[in-house]
Amino acid sequence: MHKLLAGKRLLITGAARGLGLAFADAACAAGAKVVMADILVEQVLAEAASLAAQGQMAHGVALDLADPDSITHCANEAARLLGGLDGLVNCGAIATGIGGVDMLELDMAVWDRVMQVNVRGSWLMTRAVVPHLKAAGAGKVVNIASDTALWGAPRLMAYVASKGALLAMTRSMARELGEYNICVNAVSPGLTLVEATAYVPAARHQHYIDGRAINRPQLPEDVNGTVLYLLSDLASFVTGQNLPVNGGFVCN
Repeated sequence: MHKLLAGKRLLITGAARGLGLAFADAACAAGAKVVMADILVEQVLAEAASLAAQGQMAHGVALDLADPDSITHCANEAARLLGGLDGLVNCGAIATGIGGVDMLELDMAVWDRVMQVNVRGSWLMTRAVVPHLKAAGAGKVVNIASDTALWGAPRLMAYVASKGALLAMTRSMARELGEYNICVNAVSPGLTLVEATAYVPAARHQHYIDGRAINRPQLPEDVNGTVLYLLSDLASFVTGQNLPVNGGFVCN
């Protein structure tokens, strides 16, 4: 049976845990060769080793999205390990410990740090990967945004603004990279049960569940299929789009 991502060479950031790890696991199961990158170096190396022990082609690489040199090294190392690149998932981001205060109390240092990692880091990561995608003759970039940018979640403005910027960047990147047969799309998950959301108050989780057309908690596995589709040849004429995956909490 043909696997959806058979032979695809992918770099997935933020892959030490949570959604990024789920994407890496699902991509490997779909036949891809994967480099998993994260600032949590020991953890991402361990997770990659675990997948490799199961017979998957997975490697772990250190990545600090606040450091341009680290980003460049990560992209080049991923291409070296895999013999090139066919796709990138920009999942790495700061999400933990930056909510709970309103815009009047938001610290400027927090704002700057979130923008540095979530926005600039995603731009620089994509820029570093583009030469490898061009060399492959085509490519896929999937930016992991958030439905918070679609409904304006309160007391989380730095994160919401960063994900809104990522959505705008997705459209601009798609316009600029289309001539190289590189598709750029975004996926906007809802509040998902992962380590990064463990600190979110139970009332916010329940708010999401109550507001969804499908009234249940969201799991990482709920997002995998959409990401795999956008990385696959099935989505080769889909670009500049945002696909909310949130059980109907926000509907386009």
